[in-house]
Amino acid sequence: MRGFILLVTFAFATPAVASEPPDFNRDVRPILSARCFKCHGPDEASRKAKLRLDTPDGAKHVLGKPEKSEFLLRIFSDDDSEIMPPPSVKSPLTPQEKLVLKNWIAAGGTYAPHWAFVPVKRPAIPRTAIPARNAIDHFVLEKLQKEGWTLSKEADRTTLIRRVYLDLIGIPPTPEDVDAFVKDASPEAYEKLVDRLLATPQYGERWARRWLDLARYADTNGYEKDRPRSIWPYRDWVIRAINADMPFDRFTIEQLAGDLLSDAGPSQRIATGFHRNTMLNEEGGIDPLEFRFHAMVDRVATTGTAFLGLTLGCAQCHTHKFDPITHTDYFRFFAFLNNSDEPEIAVPSPEQARTQAKLHAKIRAAELSLAENLPAAVRQKAFAEWLATERKAAVEWVVLRPTEREAGPHTKLTALGDGSLLAHGDAMKRDVYTLTLTKLPPGTTALRIEALPHESLPANGPGRTFYEGRKGDFLLSEVKLSVNGQQAKFASATESYSKSGLGGGAATAMLAIDGNALTGWAASGREGQASNAVFVLEQPLTATSAKLELVMERHYAASLGRFRISATTAQNGAKARDLPAAIEELLLPPDNELTAEQRGELLQHWATVAPELKAARAAIEALRKQLPTPPTTLVMHERPADHPRITFRHHRGEFLQPREQITAGVPAWLPSLPKGEAANRLAFARWIASPSNPLTARVAVNRQWQAFFGRGIVRTLDDFGYQGEAPSHPELLDWLAAEFVAPSDPKDGQPWSIKRLHRLIVTSATYQQSSKVTPELLAKDPENKLLARAPRVRLEAEQIRDSALKAAGLLSTKMYGPGVFPPQPANVTTEGTYGRLEWNVSNGEDRYRRGLYTFAKRTAPYAMGSTFDAPSGEACLARREVTNNALQALTMLNDTVLLDAAQALGRRVVAHAGKTEERVAYLFRLCLGRAPRAEEATKLAAFYEAQRARFAIDPDRADAVAGIGEGIAAERAAWTATARVILNLDEFITKE
Repeated sequence: MRGFILLVTFAFATPAVASEPPDFNRDVRPILSARCFKCHGPDEASRKAKLRLDTPDGAKHVLGKPEKSEFLLRIFSDDDSEIMPPPSVKSPLTPQEKLVLKNWIAAGGTYAPHWAFVPVKRPAIPRTAIPARNAIDHFVLEKLQKEGWTLSKEADRTTLIRRVYLDLIGIPPTPEDVDAFVKDASPEAYEKLVDRLLATPQYGERWARRWLDLARYADTNGYEKDRPRSIWPYRDWVIRAINADMPFDRFTIEQLAGDLLSDAGPSQRIATGFHRNTMLNEEGGIDPLEFRFHAMVDRVATTGTAFLGLTLGCAQCHTHKFDPITHTDYFRFFAFLNNSDEPEIAVPSPEQARTQAKLHAKIRAAELSLAENLPAAVRQKAFAEWLATERKAAVEWVVLRPTEREAGPHTKLTALGDGSLLAHGDAMKRDVYTLTLTKLPPGTTALRIEALPHESLPANGPGRTFYEGRKGDFLLSEVKLSVNGQQAKFASATESYSKSGLGGGAATAMLAIDGNALTGWAASGREGQASNAVFVLEQPLTATSAKLELVMERHYAASLGRFRISATTAQNGAKARDLPAAIEELLLPPDNELTAEQRGELLQHWATVAPELKAARAAIEALRKQLPTPPTTLVMHERPADHPRITFRHHRGEFLQPREQITAGVPAWLPSLPKGEAANRLAFARWIASPSNPLTARVAVNRQWQAFFGRGIVRTLDDFGYQGEAPSHPELLDWLAAEFVAPSDPKDGQPWSIKRLHRLIVTSATYQQSSKVTPELLAKDPENKLLARAPRVRLEAEQIRDSALKAAGLLSTKMYGPGVFPPQPANVTTEGTYGRLEWNVSNGEDRYRRGLYTFAKRTAPYAMGSTFDAPSGEACLARREVTNNALQALTMLNDTVLLDAAQALGRRVVAHAGKTEERVAYLFRLCLGRAPRAEEATKLAAFYEAQRARFAIDPDRADAVAGIGEGIAAERAAWTATARVILNLDEFITKE
C-alpha cells in the first residue's frame, strides 16, 4: 500500500520528463555528491544500508524504472521515516533537483566517468561568427552566443596596460610606460608589450609569490617556538625557474624529487625545499616521530592540492566520503614521500665558493709552514720537550669494531673504514645503542668514546640534534657495560671537553655513569669538532667480549651521530685528552721507528698547540674569520636502500595506531606508475607530471586562469573531485590543458610552458575586454562565469604595497637573498606571540624591497599582508580569500610604508613644475596610470589648497606629515595628504 500511495503521489506531484536528458557529470553527479555520497559513497565504514550510489554497480538495484524505482520512491516520499535524505541531515533535495534525478532515471540512469578523471583530449575549436584573436575567444564566444550575448568592447589602452602590468609582473606601469604604449599605433604594439613583460625579471617575482602560497613558504618553523629557519634559497630557486620558463613538468619533478635525478646538482637539491616548508615543532616534550608524521600528513595534502587538485587529506582517517580515494590509497601516497631524510645543506654563491677556495688554500699553506715561524734551534728544542711530556701521558688504544649493532627501529649504525660508527635515521628523545664488543684486549682497564664530526650530520655533528641553536649537539646520558650478563662498574670518567651549565651544573663524563638518565656528558659549543670521554673500570676485564650500552636521553632528540669505541689495558689510569687519536697513536713508538711523514704529522700538530706560535696561529685564525658563511637551506634526501623507512596504514589516521605495512602506489582508477621504475619519489613525481595524468595539466591551467580572471574555469581550485564545482567551460579547460602539454604548433613554444600559456591568455580578446558591467549582465551573470566582461578584482596584498612604492619611486629592484624587515609596529612580533622576534627594520633599499621578500613569521605574519588576506604559510593555500573591511582602509591611511610612499609622492609632485591642476594630474597618473577626469581634478585641487592653508598655520604638523624635520613644509605636507587620498581610492587597489 505504501508503494502505491508513493507512486500516485510521485506521478502527480512532478512535471513530465524533460525532452533532453540531464548530463550526468554536469547535472546529476553534483546532486548525488552533495546529498547522497556521505552515507552511500566510497567509505564502507560509514555506508548506510549497504547501498552505494557513486558507482553504477552499487546503485543499479535501487534505480530501476521510474514507476518501480525505490530510489525515486524515497526521494519523493512525504514520510519522514522514509524520505531521503532524512530530515535529520538538514539537507533536503529541492524540487528542481528531484526533477533532475527523475529525468535521469527515466533516461536510463546511466553513469559517466567524472570529467576530471578521464584523459585530456583536445577538443575541436568551435567556429564562431564573431572574429576572435585566438582559440580561447572561440570557446568563450560559443557559450555567449547561446545566451544571445557577445564579448564587451576592448578596454581603453590606459586600462589595458595597467591591467597587464599588474597581472604579468605585479606592479603598475609608469606614466612614461603608459604614454609610450598609447602612442604606439602599430598592430603589434600590445604583443610587443606582453613579450617585454614576460622577459623582465619582475615576472618571476610576481608568479613566484603565487606558487609560494601553495608551497606554504615561510621563514620560521611555526608552532610554539616558531624560530627562524633558512630556506629562502628555495624561494629564489622558484623565481629563477619561473623566469627561465622551466617546463612545468620539470618544475614539478625537481621540487618533488630533484635529489633523485641522475643530473642532480645544488639547484635540484634546493628545489626539494618545496616539501621542507612544512612546520617543525621544537617543543621539548614532543615525540619527534609524531610530529614527523604530522609533517608527512601535510606533505600528502599539499601534493594533492598543488598538483592534483584532490582533497587527499580527507582520506587520512577513513576512505574519502565522496571521491574514490580509499584509506589505503592515502597511505600509499604517504609511502612515496615517507622514505626521505631531511638534511640542511650549505649553498654558497659562486663568489663565496671562489673566496672559500682561495682562503682555504692560504690557510692550508700557513698551517703547513706554521712551525717555520720559529728559528730551527728554538723549534727543535720546544718540539722535543713537548714530545717528551706527551709521551709520558700517551696510552695505547685499540679500536673496537662491534660485531653487532642495535639502535632501535628508527636508527641504523653503519661502520666506517676508520672503525667509527655513523648513525642515520630518525633521532628520538631517547636512543639506546647496544654494541656487542668482541676481541677486547685481555685486562681492559678503560674504554674511550670519541664523538666525531661528519658532514652528513647537522652542523657537522657530532650529535644528531637538528633544533635551531642546538644543531650538532648530543647528550650521552648513561654508559653501561655488561660482561656475561653482569654489570661492570666504572670507577671514574674524564672528558676532553664538556659543556658547562647543563641543568645548573657541568655536563661531564662522570654524569654519564651516575645512574641518572637526566644528566650526562655533552660537548655543546664544539659542534663540528671531535671530543672524547674515557671511562675507567673498577676492575680490569677478564673476559674478551662484552655488551656496551649507550643511553642518550634528553627532552629533545640529542643522540650521537658519529662515534668510535676504543679500549686500553693501561694500568696508570687513562684519561681523556684533547688530542686527536691518530696523534696519540704516533706518540707511542720511539723516534727511530717513525717515518719522516709521521714525524711531520707530530710536528704539524705541535705547531697548533705550541705557546711559542700563538701569534702565528692568530694570523691563521684571522684568515679563518674571513671565510664567508654561506647560506643554508632545507632539502630532501632519499634514505639508503638498506635502511628504508617503513610505512603503515594508521587506523583513523592516528599516529599511535599503525596497522598493516603499506607499499607506495597510486589508485587503480588513475594511470599506473611509469613502467620499469622503482616506486619511489622520482617515479611519483614523473607520474604526477606525466601527460597521461588527467589532473595535473587541468589543475595547472585552471590555477593560471584564476590568476587573470579572478575565478577559475573550475571555481574550486583545490578540488577537482566529486565535490568540486563543474567547469564553466569544460571544452576550453581541456583545450588549454592539451595545448599546455603539447602545443598544436611545435614551433610556437615548448611543451609545459607557463610563459606561453600566459601569453595565450593575455593576448585573447576575452582578456582585453572592458570590465564595465551592464545591469543586464550583472543580473544574469553576477559572477561573470560566461566571461562577457573583464573582471574587476582587488589586488593581492603584496601588489598593493608594491604598487604604492612603485608610484612613489621607492620600490627597490634588488632581487634574491634573505627576508627583509619593512616597517611595521614592533609589537606585532614581540607581544603575545610565540617565538618572540625583534622586528629590526631594514635600512636602505631593503626597507622598500618587493613584498615577496618580506620576512614571513608564521605565528605573527607581516601585519599589512594579513590585513589584505596574505597567507601565514602554515598550510598550502590554492586561493586567497578576498575580504573587505575597515581595517584595510585604516591600513591604507596609516601604515608606515604607505605614509613613506605618500611622503615620497609629495616630494615628487613638489619637484614637478607646473600649476596646481598640472601637478594634480601628474600625481593622479603616478598612482592610477590615467589622467583625472575634470571633476576629479577639480576636487583634488580644492582638497590640496585646503590642506595647504591648514598646514600653513600649523608648521609643526606640516613638518610631521611631510616627513621632514624643519623648514617650510606646508606645500609638501599638502601634497602628501593629497597623495594619501589617491592611494585610498578603490581604483588604486583594484585591477580594472
